[in-house]
This record gives sequence, C-alpha cells and structure tokens, in this order.
Amino acid sequence: MAIKEPGIFKSYDIRGIYPEQIDEDAVYAIGRAFVEHVGAKTVVVGRDIRESSPALMEALIKGLTDQGADVTDIGIASTPMLYFASIELQTDGAVILTASHNTREWNGLKVCSQNAAVIGGDTGLYDIRDRAASGTFSEPASKGTVTEYDIKPAFFEKLKNHINFGDKQFNVVIDFANAMGIYERRAFDECDNITLMTLYDEPDGTFPNHEANPIKVETLVDLQNKVKEVGADIGLGYDGDADRIGFVDEHGDFVSGDMITAIIAREVLKEHPGAKIGYDVRSSRSVREVIEEHGGVAVETKVGHTIIKKAMRDIDSQFCGEMSMHFFFKEFGSVENTTATAITVMNIMAATGKTLSELTKEVDRYHHSGEINFDVHDKDATIARIKEYYADGECNDLDGIKINFPDWWFLLRPSNTESKLRLNMEAKTPEMLEEKKQEMITLITGKR
Repeated sequence: MAIKEPGIFKSYDIRGIYPEQIDEDAVYAIGRAFVEHVGAKTVVVGRDIRESSPALMEALIKGLTDQGADVTDIGIASTPMLYFASIELQTDGAVILTASHNTREWNGLKVCSQNAAVIGGDTGLYDIRDRAASGTFSEPASKGTVTEYDIKPAFFEKLKNHINFGDKQFNVVIDFANAMGIYERRAFDECDNITLMTLYDEPDGTFPNHEANPIKVETLVDLQNKVKEVGADIGLGYDGDADRIGFVDEHGDFVSGDMITAIIAREVLKEHPGAKIGYDVRSSRSVREVIEEHGGVAVETKVGHTIIKKAMRDIDSQFCGEMSMHFFFKEFGSVENTTATAITVMNIMAATGKTLSELTKEVDRYHHSGEINFDVHDKDATIARIKEYYADGECNDLDGIKINFPDWWFLLRPSNTESKLRLNMEAKTPEMLEEKKQEMITLITGKR
C-alpha cells in the first residue's frame, strides 16, 4: 500500500479530497512511514467528525501498529486535545485525523513528534511523504497494541485552573460551526460566571451552515448578529479542528488576530517581565510597539503555525500569536489551546473592568488592509520587481519581502500552496492606506 497523490502533503499538514486523493491505503502507508520517520514506539491518535474519519482512523491505527507502535486512541477530539494528550502522556508521536476548516469532502492528518512538536515540510513531513510513496517499510519485531483513553477530564481540569474571572459575569456567544469546538464547550458550561449562548452546536461532518474558518470575516456574520441581538460581552468562533479561534467584541465587531496578540502580550509580560513574545510578519506594527513598551522582547517570525511553534521553542518564548488566529502559550506546551486563549482574554476583561472593544482601542494604532491575494505567473520575478521599485525602504526578507517606511509598510509573500502572492499593508491614516494599496495593486497586476 502507498500514497497515490504526493500533492496531499502540504507545508504544514497532509490534506486531500476523499477518496480521490486520500484514502485508506494512503493513510495506512502514512501511518507506517510516520513511525519509521519518528522512530516512535508510542503514538496517541484522535479524529474529527468527518464522514470519512472512522474508516480512515481504522486504517491509520493499523498502519501505526503494523509498524510496531503502541497506539493510545483518544477517539473524537479537537486538535488542542490531541496536543495536550501528547504532552500529558509523553508519547513519542501524535497524529490527529482532520482537514480543519476544509469542506466535507476533504480529510487529512497533522503529525507530531515528542511533546506535540508539529512536523511540517521543513522538519520532516516530506520525508514521511517519500517513505509513504515508496510503499516499502522495514518489518518490526512485533506489532503494536491499541489502548483507548479519555483525555478530556485532565484537559478540562487544566482549563478550569486557568479561569480567573473573580466576580465578573460574562454573557458569551459561541459559533461552533458544527465542528470540533463543540467538544470543548464543557469548559464554558461548567463555569458559573458564564451565561452561554451557542450557534450551530450539533456535531455534523457535512458542516451545513458555513465554513468553519474564522479568518474569513464573512463566516462570522451570524455570530456578530447574535452578539448584538443578545447584548453579549464577547463572541467566539471556532475553526474546523478548534486550533484557531476568532473574536467578536460587544458591538459585534471583529477583532483581528494581531490585536488579540497585543492584548494578551501585555498581560503575559506582567507575569513574565522581559519575556520574549512572538508574532508573525503580517501583524500590525502596533504589536511590536506594545510588547516593547511593556518591557518585552518582540520576535518577528515567518507565517505558518508549524514554523511559529518551532521558533517559539527555539527562543523560549512565553507567548506567540499569529494573524490567522493561532495562539500559543508556553504554559500549554507551546502549542495551540484556543479555549485557553478565550479564557485569557476574558481574564483580562475581568481584571481590568474593560470591554473587549476598549482593550482593542488601546492597542490598535494603525489602519491595516487585511490580506489581498493575487494570481501571478512568476512569483519570484514579481517580488524582485517590487523590491527594486521600493529600494529606498527598509527591507526585511524573513518571509517574502516586508518593506518599511516611516508612515506605512507592506508585506508581499508567496503562498506556500498556490500560485499566489499575498499582500498585507498598514498605514497611519486610512487615506494613505488606500493610496498605497492602489499603487501596489497597479504595480503587481499592471492594471489601474
């Protein structure tokens, strides 16, 4: 058995359409290749609620055990639960069967080595691909065993200990998008300080209401409307596998991932003075300013959750945030724990007596374009041309090119998965942002 479509291996995970691109044979081969690559004797596994997940999980476990690994099966679980289990149980590896926010016909895997260290394209995922494509594996001395384990009690106990609301009472609306965040709602249900209202809270692997992808603000419209309708203090929107979370303030306005990073960074630095705080290159200039004003060391990273998690451990960062709403706490193993992120923001609201919009206003100092995507024939040539045009700016080539001027900046970076360039910009005034945005669009596309 072997994979038939190597293209399912992406920069950050494995993902393809079932059964045309990813099927039981492919997942079996990936399981065996994973054990060989990691040298794993113990692996913890979990899965999401997609229609294809039960059959693929059976194939995955067979591949892992046929290669000699003992498997701990935590059953249906969010990605943060899988990461938590990997750290708690101290397994050699971990695999979650999920395609995150992708629509029902997709499925995939996220794979980790020890302590939930996620394996990406530059840390071994392509080696796993090549092993799985060969279909040839070493034969272990014996097959592995399978044990079922319920990680949820320990997971929720950890979250319960993180809550510090005092006497503050919260009205909270959560859009679960029929996806894996539903399995984390117990953290809110069991808190006496929370009155919880929910949207799309029935697990459904067909995702009938909307894409579970909070980075797309249009998927949060129902949440925004509900927050305004009931006068909630905060709205939360989980993505498909619950490793990302979107925030809506009490006015129903979306709060971007970099602003949440800045809000949390201030609080982290109170507990850990001088700590290193990470943020990705797309983030507002406000984030660096806030970190440094509060005595922290601001560390800019490339885009991508696997890259950021590795960087976070390399620099011993206390907290990192990504624009796409991945948030990472050292306290939670330097991997995503979205419900802990929501609790942290609510802890800050309770401690300060401020609303989320007030907290956001304190850190939001500029005007940001959001991400604009361009289909281009030659990404490298386009980047080189733009870099030459803006040669008088301060250039940072950590991830694509980020060129800074006193009153504005832009980031132009190639997509890791598509023939696209992704543009992010920021300026001091909305007028300057619009002027520079039109200038950049003309330069990239040749169209006015």
